[in-house]
Amino acid sequence: MSNFSSLSDRRLLRLMEAGDEEAFVALYRRRQQSVFRFALQMSGSMEIAEDVTQEVFITLLQSPQIYDESRGSLSSFLYGVARNYVLRKLKRENRLLALFEGEKEGDESFIADADPLRDLTRDETIKAVQKAILALPQNYREVVVLCDLHELSYAEVAEIVGCAVGTVRSRLHRARGLLIEKLSLKDEWSVVSGEWSVEF
Repeated sequence: MSNFSSLSDRRLLRLMEAGDEEAFVALYRRRQQSVFRFALQMSGSMEIAEDVTQEVFITLLQSPQIYDESRGSLSSFLYGVARNYVLRKLKRENRLLALFEGEKEGDESFIADADPLRDLTRDETIKAVQKAILALPQNYREVVVLCDLHELSYAEVAEIVGCAVGTVRSRLHRARGLLIEKLSLKDEWSVVSGEWSVEF
């Protein structure tokens, strides 16, 4: 079977359990980027994000039976495993990294219509928001990352972090309040849509 893109996560997992390496590769390619982004946004470290992503998929490869589909989607399961690894790594290092790594220096592609002042202001705003998210206590940070950046539902986030949907809502409300306070971004927050206007 060569066309894996049309298969569900569940089917790919079953094929993987039966020893189909191509199914694992297809599943990895489908889910790796979101796991990596989550780990990076939670830790602020490329190194931790790379390690966590590798560990998540090694866990899945070595013990696929630990995923219980009756408890939720494979995607939610992978976020949950990634969350546990990130928290362990941060605890082991006993510190929270301050900033996301910026774009590689030396990439100075010229754009004729670029507005350097606008770009600089936007970059500074994004870095400030990233830094503020990283500075949030872990229980607030994870709901902001999962709900606002990864656009998961309250129910999915509740499953990942192991709490009630109401707890997710209250943590998210408190986290957004802390971010608004910290960043003085009251104009950037849309009460109607409930979304950040600054994109990462």
